[in-house]
Amino acid sequence: KQRKGGAGLYQGHVSVMQSAVKSLASLETQAQDSYLQMRFGPPTASMAASADDGVPTKRPRLSQESTENGDTRRTIGTHNGCFHCDEVAACFMLKQLPQYRSAIVKRSRDPAVLKDCDVVVDVGGVFDPKILRFDHHQRDFNETFNSLMPEKPWKIKLSSAGLVYCHFGLEVIASLTGLATDDDFVKKAFDLMYENFIMEIDAIDNGLKQYPNATEQPLYTVHTGLSARVGHLNPWWNATDGEPEDTLFAKAMELVGTEFRDRLSYYKDCWWPARKLVASAFAKCTSYDPKGRILVLDSVPSGGLPWKSHLYELERQADCLGQVLFALYKDNNGNWRVQAVPPDETRGFENRLALLADWRGLRDDELNKVSGIDGCVFVHSSGFIGGNRSFDGALEMARKTIQMQDGAA
Repeated sequence: KQRKGGAGLYQGHVSVMQSAVKSLASLETQAQDSYLQMRFGPPTASMAASADDGVPTKRPRLSQESTENGDTRRTIGTHNGCFHCDEVAACFMLKQLPQYRSAIVKRSRDPAVLKDCDVVVDVGGVFDPKILRFDHHQRDFNETFNSLMPEKPWKIKLSSAGLVYCHFGLEVIASLTGLATDDDFVKKAFDLMYENFIMEIDAIDNGLKQYPNATEQPLYTVHTGLSARVGHLNPWWNATDGEPEDTLFAKAMELVGTEFRDRLSYYKDCWWPARKLVASAFAKCTSYDPKGRILVLDSVPSGGLPWKSHLYELERQADCLGQVLFALYKDNNGNWRVQAVPPDETRGFENRLALLADWRGLRDDELNKVSGIDGCVFVHSSGFIGGNRSFDGALEMARKTIQMQDGAA
């Protein structure tokens, strides 16, 4: 049985807890306001909204979305109906931030609903980061990463994903990695995750072609990208007993979130540690060729090291882009590979210098005989890669190819 006065004591505890929650919410709002003012300046007095969108003309207040225990949760607003990868990604990224981690996503086109949301993405007809409105559908909207951050090179028109990433991406990456926003990796990952993840979402949502000047139809098209997979989660037109749309939206957020986290984890735990190894090998290139045209990755026990992007960046920093022609490394069987370096990041199927034409498509003894090099395993029919059972043999394959080029020149 409840002791006398127990109910009053319980209500007193609840009152104290509710006051603490409200105080914490107030502190979070103050911290967010301070951050936004520091980064974007003081809030504007009005919003550049269309006459009929019904959005507020001042900084939105903290939404009082109450739960049964008296807690208040912030709200992220986006449109209902058919969902796309950009607003799904935008909502996912916002929910990685401490101030929005427990936020409710409200999907509506009703201005009365959206006006009380703390942040609104992909709907509302307004882009104004000072009041946390991130839409890109306005007739005069032409913002790019470069226009918002002139030190960045990307000039793809932004979607709601790019807008949220541009303004909160550093904080999102810091939150997911547990690192500070000024950490070298976080700053590097900010660029990598935009260029290799968010930018394609922006381009696809804005209907931009990959090859705007192409005169011929592509040989194939890609239908399994992230944007397509998000699109396929929408309700089927003929579904009679399918899952509710908001449930499917939550599944889309989970899909995008998994992809985002996996890509970031790869950059942090696989790609970034490779940097030092490639830099060390690059510094020793002249040990194997007087002009530094052979990169030897001998500190790696087996294949899989992501070396190309690091090499291109190191070459640019040394003002010698195009110098290295071949990379040597061990494969998973303990043999050595000699791989031609592509010209740059955009031409992965081309080679700065392919292995000799006479060797291509040959294997083992036949290749040994034609090349005059012992231990050969194979040379690919395109000449982009070959193998040898020893380091010396692989090195000789690279050197002989370079010598033939030098002689021809």
